[in-house]
Amino acid sequence: MKAAGSLTSNLEPHSKVKRYRHLFGPVNSRRLGLSLGVDLVPYKYCPLNCVYCEVQNTTHLVTMRNEYIPIDEILEELDHFLISHPRLDYITFSGAGEPTLNIGFGRVVQHIKSRYPEYKLALLTNGTLLYDPVVKAEALPCDLVLPSLDSATQRGYEIINRPQKDLLVQELIASLIAFRQEYKGEMWLEVFIIAGINDSQEELIALSRAISQIRPDKVQLNALDRPGAEEWVQAAPLSLLQEIKAFFQTQFTTPVEIIAKAAAHLEYEGSADMLAQISSTLQRRPCTAEDLAITLGTHINEVSKLLRELNTAGKIEHKREERGVFYLWKA
Repeated sequence: MKAAGSLTSNLEPHSKVKRYRHLFGPVNSRRLGLSLGVDLVPYKYCPLNCVYCEVQNTTHLVTMRNEYIPIDEILEELDHFLISHPRLDYITFSGAGEPTLNIGFGRVVQHIKSRYPEYKLALLTNGTLLYDPVVKAEALPCDLVLPSLDSATQRGYEIINRPQKDLLVQELIASLIAFRQEYKGEMWLEVFIIAGINDSQEELIALSRAISQIRPDKVQLNALDRPGAEEWVQAAPLSLLQEIKAFFQTQFTTPVEIIAKAAAHLEYEGSADMLAQISSTLQRRPCTAEDLAITLGTHINEVSKLLRELNTAGKIEHKREERGVFYLWKA
């Protein structure tokens, strides 16, 4: 197994020493198994503002690449975590924004591939920057790319994904087709279904034509699991997802699966325990999401999702103070 580099050779194993700002997990996910997440952009920097986003509305609607998080910080954390070569199914570029926005994305990919070749890389992306030859080249070494395409009509794209004003869905589709032609790894295309928006015959025919051209290895149908960015978005019933799956299977030969939890009845391993820890902490004192993430040693995305579950269940309330939004347990 590859020896650790000098940068971290004298450090203790990751679990004993350090809390990470740009890594989260590992979490046991439904799709990727045991996955270490890597955040390449700050909270909610994205070219899209999807109505169903579980980490809420985009605060910085951007398409320009930049070093939004210093790459040296990310590489240092990765070296620190991977020094003991822990078991992982994937290292995943995901987080609370579009990972390819960071201009150092390719540098991180090459660093992992050269120093830790035993690990597979997964990229969760909305695909909006794959038109850029540089971004496309940087993504090609990834073992698994999971782009999303929720509508193949401009109207549906604008309603569901609320893109930055210069983005066109036909350009997104063309860039996914071009990427697939060069890409040698696995591509799983996610389609997020919202009843009344992208489940009409017109929408499904347009999607099926686009999918036939993109030629992913599989299509994954998803639906709302936790509260999204907009309250009007409701979870699509399993029966609708099954109907759409059956329709798609008459239109193309690519395998289609339903990954929405309505079908899987699965949770991330450890979520129940973390929910209990958050509940216990808030019963003792009010905290911000950031406070809880630091206390629990987990990513703020995971904390935010669980806080929304507690809020929906009527267990907590929130109050804005000078230091931020504090969550309080209801007596």
